[in-house]
Amino acid sequence: MKRPRLKMRLGDLLVQEQVISEQQLDNALKEQKQSGRKLGATLIELGYITESKLLEFLSQQLKLPLLSISDRQIPPQTFKLLPEVQARRHRALVIESDDSSALVGMSDPADLSAVDAITQRLAPRNLEFAVVSESELLQAFDALYRRTKEIETFASQLQDEYEETSEFELGTLSLDEEGEDATVAKLLQSLFEDAVQVRASDIHIEPDENMLRIRQRIDGVLQENILDETNIANALVLRLKLMSGMDISERRLPQDGRFNIKVKNHSIDVRVSTMPVQYGESCVMRLLDQTSGILSLEQTGMPAPLLKRVRALIGRPHGMLLVTGPTGSGKTTTLYGALSELNTEKKKVITVEDPVEYRLPRISQVQTNKKIGLDFARVLRTTLRQDPDIIMVGEMRDHETVEIGLRGAITGHLVLSTLHTNDAITSAMRLIDMGAPSYLVAAALRGIIAQRLVRRVCDNCATAKPLDDDQAALLEHLEKDSSAKTYKMGSGCQSCNHTGYKGRIGVFELLEMNRPMMDALRMNDTQQFAEAANEAPGFRSMALVALEYAQQGITSVEEVLFLAESVEDNITLAKTDIESDANAEAEES
Repeated sequence: MKRPRLKMRLGDLLVQEQVISEQQLDNALKEQKQSGRKLGATLIELGYITESKLLEFLSQQLKLPLLSISDRQIPPQTFKLLPEVQARRHRALVIESDDSSALVGMSDPADLSAVDAITQRLAPRNLEFAVVSESELLQAFDALYRRTKEIETFASQLQDEYEETSEFELGTLSLDEEGEDATVAKLLQSLFEDAVQVRASDIHIEPDENMLRIRQRIDGVLQENILDETNIANALVLRLKLMSGMDISERRLPQDGRFNIKVKNHSIDVRVSTMPVQYGESCVMRLLDQTSGILSLEQTGMPAPLLKRVRALIGRPHGMLLVTGPTGSGKTTTLYGALSELNTEKKKVITVEDPVEYRLPRISQVQTNKKIGLDFARVLRTTLRQDPDIIMVGEMRDHETVEIGLRGAITGHLVLSTLHTNDAITSAMRLIDMGAPSYLVAAALRGIIAQRLVRRVCDNCATAKPLDDDQAALLEHLEKDSSAKTYKMGSGCQSCNHTGYKGRIGVFELLEMNRPMMDALRMNDTQQFAEAANEAPGFRSMALVALEYAQQGITSVEEVLFLAESVEDNITLAKTDIESDANAEAEES
């Protein structure tokens, strides 16, 4: 192997070739001494050179190929030749290998100490090097070096320990890192590290008759890992119960709890729910990354025209604004984004939540507690006597909470809340269905935001895809001439873990109350309300918004049709209920 080597130091060479100036090099060297980062990364961070230009420069000077690895499928036996710790430290990845040779991609092949360490590790193979983008390498590390094998190893070890003791004693389960408990802790740590690495929002631990399923929800879709060690489920659930302050002796009833854990410099708030099932206890953990902080309304993905209208609504002194959608659609994120804008020294803001998702300065946040009678309605009644300007209710759950919230909205308070409905139009109907007087809903309700999250097509592997006949017909039903447009679909690559999708984007519809809608609500005419809402200026359904995203190549046709189908089903069911109620009233009369 001939070691890649520059004729002179990288900084001096860049100056000699007039890529950067001497002053820029001096500034970068001073910054490098403080940060400890490599010179190339420092130059990119300071904006003196782009990553692509630096990579091309290194490729030319070192006479090495410049490769993209985002669309490569690298087998485990190849990339695992270099352990994850060394791969991340040296920013290197084994791309191809056989018994006698290997191709190694590096972001800085001129780093001789890193080259020597890699050569020693992979000896006696003959090595060839290539230049690879650091950002691509970091994505590949997260996608390739999953904790799946590590999880299986710890699970097998725990199974052996469990069989030796024949029974997992509750009294021996402590937080001391010894024996079985140490293995449980290592297994859970691996689970959390893997979940954070792939941006999972939930972890499901599900015991079955002959297996243990561990599933992670990534971009809204569950991905499954099956373990043969069924007996370890009890040990995992018991440890999680201890960590979240639950009663470890109670296995017959569902329980809820929470704890905080630090994983890879991320502070993760974990909400735990256990439920007795046929073969033990099912445990689901919702992961909330506190490190990233609260997203602003701009960061939620709201288009600028819609954002302007939402800000006008939350800028009003009184009235109710609802954010609706199914579980996991980002309602809380939107509400907290609005609260962060409203949170000023001139406003008194009180929230009533179960649980409190994020801690906010200056805001009085109340955690409900049913065990002592501190429910939403009781807290809300007290809240109105605390001289608030803005009240946020975590969820409209029952008739009493709805009515108190509505009355607060017509007595000089801005009330923000969520509701579990699929679209904006049926949300007002749901309030009336929960027992709120129709005249009160008409007087208090000012606007409804309905939202969903759809998966983004992976930018790395997005390709044009023709529509089949069924898709074309369904899109034509949504909007004429839409089937003639070009749509994209991800083919699957390293960057998106071969799913074709990476990340999600919010799809919103905003319904602002106007006079025809208010009149329809006062008369309890839900059919007229739906017609007035559909004819309201500026109203555009989520399905059409998602279709626009698909035409822009942001999401896929499959995601649009899935969203449109669920919303259409919900509207159809609502109309059926309305017609049934009308028929029943007619029969009675």
